[in-house]
Order: sequence, then C-alpha cells, then structure tokens
Amino acid sequence: MTYRVCFVCTGNICRSPMAESVFRARVAEAGLDGLVEVDSAGTDGWHEGEGADPRTVTVLRENGYQAGHAARRFDPAWFARLDLVIALDSGHRRALRRLAPTERDADKVRLLRSYDPAAGDDLDVPDPYYGGAEGFDECLEMVEAASTGLLAAVREQVEGQAA
Repeated sequence: MTYRVCFVCTGNICRSPMAESVFRARVAEAGLDGLVEVDSAGTDGWHEGEGADPRTVTVLRENGYQAGHAARRFDPAWFARLDLVIALDSGHRRALRRLAPTERDADKVRLLRSYDPAAGDDLDVPDPYYGGAEGFDECLEMVEAASTGLLAAVREQVEGQAA
C-alpha cells in the first residue's frame, strides 16, 4: 500500500514545491520511493499550472534536487487518499484543517518544522517570495532539517503498514 504525503503552502510555487522535491529525494535515498508518494499543492489557486518560482528552481538545482513542477490548488477531496498533509506555516495549517471534511482528516495535517527538534517553538517556514535569494536558501535549510525527522516518521508508518 502506498503512503501519500502532500506539502502545502499558499501558491504552490516556492515552499511546497521545494519541500516536495527535497522529501522525494530523501524517500528515494531511503529506498522507499516505491512505497511513498510525494506531491504538493497550494491553499490558493493564484498560480495554477505555472512552474515553480525561478528562485526555487535555482536553489533546488544548485543543491542537487529535481525542480520539475506545475502549481495546483489543494482539493479537500484529496484528504480521502492522503495519509499526511504537511503545512509549511501555521496559516496553511489552519486553512487545511478548516477544509478537512472530518476530524480524522484534520488530524492528518502537520507543520513541517514540527519534525525538526531544533526548530523549538518557531514552526513556520517563512515565505521567501517577496525577498531575495537568501530567503530561498534559508527556506531550503529549514526544509532539509525537517525532512530527516519527517522521513523517520513516514518510515515508521510505512513499516507498520507492511507488518
């Protein structure tokens, strides 16, 4: 059975495609790519069909990640097929929990940085869109740091499904 993870930010052109790319790479490195499906979406549809922000693409490629992407809006019907919905900040988390058709679906929503023990109480990944390239580098650092803990949690779930 496939375990499905969807990363969600506002427009699905900066943070969530970055998290999708990084986590997909981590899943492949762990040998779980046939067992875990990774994608992303936005809470809003402003950029539907567009590629990732060029600064996101640059940061991903410079750090060895794949950068192919087309933005899309999160559809509440997806909760039925998703195991985990990863919000990039607390505003996304609130929006996703409101969209969830059931309490069980709302419980699938988690903040990405909650998987990074070093994050402390600051669990939001700041939106780099209105800033310079350094914001995209910082975003990638936060995503990479949280991906280690997220991978451990997902591996535990996948191995639990196989048992």
